[in-house]
Amino acid sequence: MSLQNTLKAISNPVRRDILTLLKEGPQSAGSIADHFELSKATISSHLAQLKQADLIREDKYKNFIYYELNLSVFEEATLWLKGFTNEK
Repeated sequence: MSLQNTLKAISNPVRRDILTLLKEGPQSAGSIADHFELSKATISSHLAQLKQADLIREDKYKNFIYYELNLSVFEEATLWLKGFTNEK
């Protein structure tokens, strides 16, 4: 995925909060929704945007879908951002 899609996806505070929740490990959409005072449809839309930016992956198990971070995309964005610092 492109860096532009990544930056657009993380520009929204709700999506950043979802990513922070997923740092703890895979979670179902319902579990994620329980942390917000938003409709499940709204959370589903945010998850779809994060998935489209390839920031998260989904894994289906029985009747549930679990979401987890795709760390490789974060590594790519971090490398790009580090280009603006003196860090090597």
